[in-house]
Amino acid sequence: MRFNHVSVCLTLALACPTYAQSDKAARGKYLVEEVARCQECHTPRLPDGQFNKEKWLKGATLKTQPIEPIKGWHKTSPDLTASGRLWQGRWGQAALVKLLSTGLGPGGNPADPPMPTYKMTQDDAEAVVEYLKSLK
Repeated sequence: MRFNHVSVCLTLALACPTYAQSDKAARGKYLVEEVARCQECHTPRLPDGQFNKEKWLKGATLKTQPIEPIKGWHKTSPDLTASGRLWQGRWGQAALVKLLSTGLGPGGNPADPPMPTYKMTQDDAEAVVEYLKSLK
């Protein structure tokens, strides 16, 4: 699933409930689960089509592929939880905030498809990362 970053930014600005600073992870949970719907690609499904709650945002095999080949298209999505590889090496909290707020990863390139290019506010990006950091 691809999102137009403009529509996501508008959605983030208009549809997000306001949370107190102490509720940053709750705001991040809302952004991840209700706005960006990260679970659609990053959580495997059970045979009945429901999300596997035991593997919430742990990465999954992507069931959709482009009709025409797209360079760099991934067939799997990474684990977004604190135990995943995105939190290791050159990735980590700062790199994830950068990716979500600028659309660029630690190497200065956008994420490979089908990951959408997000341009969240700094506060929203930090809230998303705070929520992801809370997941094991």
